Amino acid sequence: MIDGATHHITIRRKAFAYVTSGTRLLLFTHPEHPEAGIHVPAGTMERGEDPAIAALREAHEESGLRELRLERWLGRSLFDAHPYGRNEHHDRWFFHIACDEAPERWRHSEETPVDGGEPIPLDFFWADLRGELPVLSLRGLRPPATCGARR
Repeated sequence: MIDGATHHITIRRKAFAYVTSGTRLLLFTHPEHPEAGIHVPAGTMERGEDPAIAALREAHEESGLRELRLERWLGRSLFDAHPYGRNEHHDRWFFHIACDEAPERWRHSEETPVDGGEPIPLDFFWADLRGELPVLSLRGLRPPATCGARR
């Protein structure tokens, strides 16, 4: 409470999926909004949803990939969304998810956007983890160093 006023900050639980296939990391862009930059599959957890299940669900819903398996939990952080015009904090959970087979590039639409709007087309591609990784947008993080291919 500041000066008698109560400030309410919404906490949104988010699951991030760092999907790898061998030495490649799955990334995507928004073809209708290239200014949005490059992302990994991620989204808002459903009420009561286990964070690991949420990461698998988001990876599948956004990419269309079916043969996904949870490798391990990578970490958790609190992200302040105020600089982006949102009165909320994101409780972010990060997971390494593996995929054995997938095309080099493809387009898939997120059929159930969080805002309930129209499906969102997404263009997927792989980045080689052995090289320079692109900076990810808005979410403010590069892939965790522990998200490498299995040895």
